Amino acid sequence: MSVAVNQTTHWAGELGARVLTNEPLAPHTTFRIGGPADFFITVQTVDELVAIVQRARQAQIPLFVLGNGSNILVSDRGFRGLVIENRCAQFAFTEIDATRARLAVESGAMLPGLANRLARQGWSGLEWAIGVPGTIGGAIVGNAGAHGACIADNVMRVTILDARGAMRELHKTELAFAYRTSRFKHVRDEIVLRAELELRRDDPSACIARMQQYTEHRRRTQPTEPSVGSMFKNPPGDAAGRLIDAVGLKGTRVGGVEVSSVHANFFVNRGGATASDVLRLVEIVRERVRAQFGVELELEIELVGD
Repeated sequence: MSVAVNQTTHWAGELGARVLTNEPLAPHTTFRIGGPADFFITVQTVDELVAIVQRARQAQIPLFVLGNGSNILVSDRGFRGLVIENRCAQFAFTEIDATRARLAVESGAMLPGLANRLARQGWSGLEWAIGVPGTIGGAIVGNAGAHGACIADNVMRVTILDARGAMRELHKTELAFAYRTSRFKHVRDEIVLRAELELRRDDPSACIARMQQYTEHRRRTQPTEPSVGSMFKNPPGDAAGRLIDAVGLKGTRVGGVEVSSVHANFFVNRGGATASDVLRLVEIVRERVRAQFGVELELEIELVGD
């Protein structure tokens, strides 16, 4: 471990047996790739999340808040510091009228489960998220979206823990939402704790039908093997998958990772893939697309660790 031994041993001892040491991160990601975290803890409440973040910061221990582990590539060397697995998933309606509702939801809530539950109650707005394997917090950080919609369409405000350890509320206009990004991609020491979403009243059968349509589309067009999700952002006016397919790279493999033959913007783990394999394949794809089309593909995923 690169974190000072005496400092971290004392700090971890205060939190007790729940703190795991040298915890492999691969099982905690959708890509099934990644080395160990020096320390790993799962939290279930926002109060606990805040308290542990504040203690880690006071001890000057690097930290990373992990949602469902989608859209990230963890280094083969892992993470030197503390990984906090966010399982804060409570939600409740704060306002309801005949046509609209406001929902307060904690950042560790899983998108598909939440979308399904709301749709079956006749609340529309998150049907697009039925197949997105992420959390509310992760979706807000990356402005996740699908089927022509994104989380920015629903978010009204968020509560964060800022760099000074204070809880603050930010209005949607302060979140700098854009295509697959937000202020949290640039202000790295702010942590999303909960969000307020706006939903529309609709017939439950119509909501369910949309979810079924999106699920079937995903089944036909996306791979089922472990992946990180979309590897690259779509360049303006085009699609990364189309460009990768056009340069003939579907099925290209480095080590255990392969450009999916189903959707070229998905890299899949065929077994035993490493982060180094992925990064090498990323460079191969970028070089070929740059050479043939003059387009610089930008990663949509986040790189985590050393």
